[in-house]
Amino acid sequence: QVQLAESGGGLAQAGASLRLSCESSGRDFSNYAMGWFRQAPGKEREFVATISTTGLSTFYADSVKGRFTISRDNAKNTMSLQMNSLEPEDTGVYYCARGRDYTPRRWAYEYEYWGQGTQVTVSS
Repeated sequence: QVQLAESGGGLAQAGASLRLSCESSGRDFSNYAMGWFRQAPGKEREFVATISTTGLSTFYADSVKGRFTISRDNAKNTMSLQMNSLEPEDTGVYYCARGRDYTPRRWAYEYEYWGQGTQVTVSS
């Protein structure tokens, strides 16, 4: 069974930075694409970023492109999301997820395992 644990959320002012981490307990971490999603109050869960198995391919939602950076360390079974120039619209619960295979994907249903989420709150 794969377990994912997010950390690094918190309260930040607009314009500040936060770094989220996701640690995987499962084997073969390097064989699967990973992703970040978020859910704001009263809204659907939305795609934020995804990364290929090697980390060489990354894709972002338009709303975070240029501000967020996804990365992974396969030796440590971890993935990160560096969030810069935070905006109040970035507020939500952030989830890390493991894909079903090596292909980076944007849709939540294409991810097999999910963490519990970490709250990010950005004040204006």
